[in-house]
Amino acid sequence: MTGNFVMIGDALANGSAGILSKLLALPMFCLTILALQSVALRLSAAPDRALRAMLAAKFLLLTAAATAAIWFGGFPDADGWPVIIVGMLLVAAMAVQNAAHRIHLASSPPSTLMTGTTTQIMLDVANLFYAAAPDRPEAVKPRLMKLGVAVLAFALGCALAALAFVGLGVWCFVLPPILTLVGIALHRPEPKAV
Repeated sequence: MTGNFVMIGDALANGSAGILSKLLALPMFCLTILALQSVALRLSAAPDRALRAMLAAKFLLLTAAATAAIWFGGFPDADGWPVIIVGMLLVAAMAVQNAAHRIHLASSPPSTLMTGTTTQIMLDVANLFYAAAPDRPEAVKPRLMKLGVAVLAFALGCALAALAFVGLGVWCFVLPPILTLVGIALHRPEPKAV
């Protein structure tokens, strides 16, 4: 969402295209999270079942986005309805990813935003070089490794996505739903405490 606000500012200042989809992104993101949480609270589903349901919702949104992107065949008009439809489906899928992380995977590093993660990495690196730092190296190093892996995975994902788009065009939109299915298949419920 931070980048979206920057892009809105750019569109307003420079008259660049795509302002409508940028303005719709925040309400779509917020409404998706409200809907997800409302459904989850009403269903009172077991955490693993709720996470699977969220992953299934993300799969359906990504599949709809891929279908729409391929159906429309590209996006020559940044203000056209094809861009807005695909964009809002992808924003909703990202909202599901963010909500799933916050609700079910809170102990893991964020998978969709890197500003806070990178800030924490730099704070930890500085702590390692300062003997009187409040965080001891034995506490900092494991967190630093965990966050570093998250940033590298994010960067690799961005690079692979760019290569997929260059190589496959709009057909690259088929890859996220496939990867989501793999995630659903690999997800193993937490063992129940006895």
